[in-house]
Amino acid sequence: MLDADFFRRWMTATAAAVDREAERLTALDSPIGDADHGSNLQRGFNAVTAAVEKESPQTPGAVLMLAGRQLISTVGGASGPLYGTLLRRTGKALGEAGEVSEDQFAQALRAGVDAVMALGGAAPGDKTMIDALVPAVDALGDGFTAARAAAEEGALATTPLQARKGRASYLGERSIGHQDPGATSSALLIAGLVEANGE
Repeated sequence: MLDADFFRRWMTATAAAVDREAERLTALDSPIGDADHGSNLQRGFNAVTAAVEKESPQTPGAVLMLAGRQLISTVGGASGPLYGTLLRRTGKALGEAGEVSEDQFAQALRAGVDAVMALGGAAPGDKTMIDALVPAVDALGDGFTAARAAAEEGALATTPLQARKGRASYLGERSIGHQDPGATSSALLIAGLVEANGE
């Protein structure tokens, strides 16, 4: 079973990964976006870890709701609302339970991903974070390591795509050949589950 401590570790692991990879995320964002994806997410997840430490939410849902609110209020551009919606909707779906099963978490995360698709209007193949998140959720039934691999493959698979949503879509064919920064950071988020689980 997954308790609040697991979800706190997940946010901490994600923040550490974003810290490590911030320059790479910004470099990926540079040719097809605003060249600020890494620094924006770094600021956001640092705020998340500070808030979670200070407020010490006691349920999985409360951890994710707090994290989502922090991201919406501290991350600029589209990333804040999208990541914030992902975590808040997942947290809301988990409800008030003190512990949740991996299966319950998988269902809640799917609700979060669906909310992101509704908010951003993106579908798989549009060269967005959805290209990492949907395969990850599909693979969660086989465990966190399988979800991480699926997210990483999904992120890599955005490289040959032409962007159909977000800032990169303005570039048309010039967006081809660049890995999507949002899919890349989403893969870091999913990879954090493995670390939080001590795998």
